[in-house]
Amino acid sequence: MTTTPALSLLDLIPVRQGQTTGQALVASKELVEVADRLGFTRYWVAEHHNMPAVASTTPATELMHLGQNTSRIRLGSGGVMLPNHAPLAVAEQFSLLSAVYGDRVDLGIGRAPGTDPYTSAAMREHLGEGRFVDRDGKQIDPVEQFPQHIVDILALLSPAGAAFPVPGGRQHLMHATPRVDEAAQVWLLGSSGYSAQLAAALGLPYVFANHFAGRGASAAMELYRDSFTPTEHGQEPRTFMTVNAAVGATTQEAWDLVQPFVYQMGQLRIGPELQAQRLVGDDVESVMTDGHRRIGESMWDSWAVGTATEVADRLRGIADEFGVDEIMIQPIAGAGPDDPIDRVPARVRTVEALAAEFGLERS
Repeated sequence: MTTTPALSLLDLIPVRQGQTTGQALVASKELVEVADRLGFTRYWVAEHHNMPAVASTTPATELMHLGQNTSRIRLGSGGVMLPNHAPLAVAEQFSLLSAVYGDRVDLGIGRAPGTDPYTSAAMREHLGEGRFVDRDGKQIDPVEQFPQHIVDILALLSPAGAAFPVPGGRQHLMHATPRVDEAAQVWLLGSSGYSAQLAAALGLPYVFANHFAGRGASAAMELYRDSFTPTEHGQEPRTFMTVNAAVGATTQEAWDLVQPFVYQMGQLRIGPELQAQRLVGDDVESVMTDGHRRIGESMWDSWAVGTATEVADRLRGIADEFGVDEIMIQPIAGAGPDDPIDRVPARVRTVEALAAEFGLERS
């Protein structure tokens, strides 16, 4: 039996040639409002730093702005890169979002820094060598503290709060403020088995970053499901699949639309500093090399690119393959030279076309 999954949306808020961050945010605001109106389940933004092609750096701040005219879509992070932040700061940011948006806030958390090690260090107050030290001068690796920091966030968001030892043998009680009736739903994100095992041990929902990794999803999701332990955070495994997607009027048009993204992925692997995203057509073709195309070819077998019917069939097949009832697409269609500078019509068309194919409920 073919699965008809719910649809969600992942947005890195791409910045293209000649576009300001403000204009990229205007384009993403249109995107989330369209997704909300058409019945998409979630809208998540990522966290990346020191990347001119990506405007999504601070999920909580962005969501406070981008969600203003939405009424039913869940708003979340995909994800907050926890090694860059103190757990209390993250818990308070998402408690504030919950105070505004109620019970439709997701706190997706990742273990990777989402940037180079020096920028990650700068996020945590230290510039220079890219390291942190404790009071005794011992180097601290924030990634090693990831499991404890997840536990701390869960406690800070809970009604009971988190108790920490202080001098004198006492316990100091902390809550994420503002206190809210419905705390954000915590999800763990990952591209390996590490977060799958941790999510399973804590009873948390888990998402494999298939849109980025493209390999290892089956093993990670099997590990998560097989080792899941029911806790107060969840009684059964919950997961979905992320997929890069683009819809065109024809299959060829769809592949033409994703060439700026193919080039960008190539630049991440083989190129110099990542620049703002190229435009569809001559702009990207003038710089595309065989090396960029080979990198794209190594990744795009996990993508869904084509006509609306082709992409919908591909997404249904992925849902069946991985046993999920929800697909989160990252719309990777690029902008053309004649598109308005504060709009990305091809991304909106992808969302609209798939909503129609899946019969989503409009508001």
